[in-house]
Amino acid sequence: MREIIFIVEEAPEGGFIAKSLGESIFTEADTLSELKAEIKDAVICHFEKDKHPKIVRLHFVREETFAIAV
Repeated sequence: MREIIFIVEEAPEGGFIAKSLGESIFTEADTLSELKAEIKDAVICHFEKDKHPKIVRLHFVREETFAIAV
């Protein structure tokens, strides 16, 4: 596997959560830099030695709502 993709969302209580596509990897952190470090650790732990992807792709999902006054 060359790369792995994570969906990143803002957590309701603050910080960020990340879920991988195609693998059972989930992690969370307070900041984006901490999240990247957590993802790296999780990916290395999830795969056998030297079998982990070399590239991590992050897809940020942001939910926003607003009212339309007529």
